[in-house]
Amino acid sequence: QVQLVESGGGLVQPGGSLRLSCVASGFTFKIHAMRWYREAPGKERELVAHISSTGSSTKYADSVKGRFTISRDNAKNSLSLQMNSLKPEDTAVYVCTVVGIPAARGQGTRVTVSS
Repeated sequence: QVQLVESGGGLVQPGGSLRLSCVASGFTFKIHAMRWYREAPGKERELVAHISSTGSSTKYADSVKGRFTISRDNAKNSLSLQMNSLKPEDTAVYVCTVVGIPAARGQGTRVTVSS
């Protein structure tokens, strides 16, 4: 079955960096675009970043543009999100998803940005 396992979250001070990872299994990773969403209490779920199946095309929410970088390694079935210049408003649970397999999602990894 489809499995997505996120990791890399934690507590970081404002201005700091984190790198999130998502390891995928149970489907043909290299043919699917992938996305990172984030979910915070009291806020709507937000699409943070999107990457095409080959990695040649990426898109970002305006709120993270210039600070976050999405990437993938199709040989390792892995997806990453490099987050720099973190702000308190980036605090959320970050979840990776598969475009075309709407039921697939991981448990998420929690990011807390606080001094």
